Amino acid sequence: MRIRITFTKQGALRYIGHLDLHRLWERAMRRAELPLSYSQGFHPQPKISLAAALPLGFSSRAEVMDVRLNEEIAVEDLSARLKDSLPPDIKVVQVRTVDEKLPALQTQTLSAAYDVHLTEPVAGSELKRRVEGLMMSESLIRERRGKSYDLRPLVEMLSVVGMADGSSWLKMTLAAREGATGRPEEVLGALGIEADTARVERTRLIFKE
Repeated sequence: MRIRITFTKQGALRYIGHLDLHRLWERAMRRAELPLSYSQGFHPQPKISLAAALPLGFSSRAEVMDVRLNEEIAVEDLSARLKDSLPPDIKVVQVRTVDEKLPALQTQTLSAAYDVHLTEPVAGSELKRRVEGLMMSESLIRERRGKSYDLRPLVEMLSVVGMADGSSWLKMTLAAREGATGRPEEVLGALGIEADTARVERTRLIFKE
């Protein structure tokens, strides 16, 4: 049985990494006494796969993972058992079954959507000017881990949302494919905004049909 879980990651758990999150889920599922399927070999691992790593410090309303079980269990029962085994900063949004034969979740991830609120506001008109300049650029050569790459094709959508009180925030959709992943902090850098002056939340992961 293959199940797909959508969940939030908030509060202090924004600061735990991808591997620690994986371990947290593994422990929670053991506490919930779910019949996990394990890999073969000398060091069997539970068959748990997260769609896309979330950078440290970012919150999320829409993390997605696949888990394989070696028994059939009602989805409603799974949700209830997990709820009692997880910390408060992680909440299960949806549990559903998916076809066992579907490709690995990571290979099906296309894009990720984010809301970005600035803790040191930039004037709305200036923010719009910077965003328009970025979106009109043919290329944005940046460096990651000592290698140059073009950020521009990884930015699928970037817009400014104006509020009634005159403040503004950003919405962005970035590529999240294997080997071609856009990072919100790099987009902020290209806009001349320090990443530590923004609160970033992932709001959606977009998959192949």
